[in-house]
Amino acid sequence: MTDQAKPALEAEVFTLHQGTGPVLFSVPHAGTRCPESLQVRLTEQAREWPDTDWFVDRLFGFAPERGQSLLVANNTRYLVDLNRPTSDQSLYPGQATTGLCPTEQFDGQEIYRAGETITQSEKSERIERYWRPYHLALEGELERLRELHGYAVLFDCHSICSVLPRLFDGVLPVLNLGTNHGATAADDLEALVVGVLRQSRFTTAVNGRFVGGSITRTYGRPATRVHALQLEIGWDGYLSAPAEWDAAKADHLIEVLKRVANVLETWRP
Repeated sequence: MTDQAKPALEAEVFTLHQGTGPVLFSVPHAGTRCPESLQVRLTEQAREWPDTDWFVDRLFGFAPERGQSLLVANNTRYLVDLNRPTSDQSLYPGQATTGLCPTEQFDGQEIYRAGETITQSEKSERIERYWRPYHLALEGELERLRELHGYAVLFDCHSICSVLPRLFDGVLPVLNLGTNHGATAADDLEALVVGVLRQSRFTTAVNGRFVGGSITRTYGRPATRVHALQLEIGWDGYLSAPAEWDAAKADHLIEVLKRVANVLETWRP
């Protein structure tokens, strides 16, 4: 790849705002871009991108003005899921989930039209063109922040439909914090964030149904002074319906997220 082609590809895959503080917010699933060559192979319902983390980049849009880094993926997770390992090994063995290049929606419905399949060579191409550039940017930014401050904090930002019987029972709490049961972040950092979440009006779970995906588990290594936490937000907390922003709900949620950002910024290992 030429030096000239690299920035164009990066703009296709992600948007990175580099900050000066030790915190990086990662938003891997809010994108809805998709090549036309793939769209024509998808079902009509799938082309509405029902499993998108709607507006999560907007929820955390305050980060750059606070001097915090923000990395946002631009493409749909149906192309390739940036929060899955390239091995496609299940992150939740024994539980329903979706894969690296998913063929089913969260509710179990097919993503592809009848007769359409994904070849191994196509998966490999998607990894190289979309998955790897995002992770190189993520890894590079964490290293830059660690060099600046002696440590870095990664906050991986997600959202999901609050009612998904195939994935979990009942109604999901609005705020779901995951640290892979304490393995990916210092105990005192996790406790500070949990304190903010539980002081809010939103229902909260810690290392419940969602304990952190591949991004959190891969980059959260406290022994190397990189701490990672994942927040999965139930849509009930800020949407009035799928893909419909509720200003009143969202404004309150953003204030909570800003308090979390303060904790992340002021904490020291």
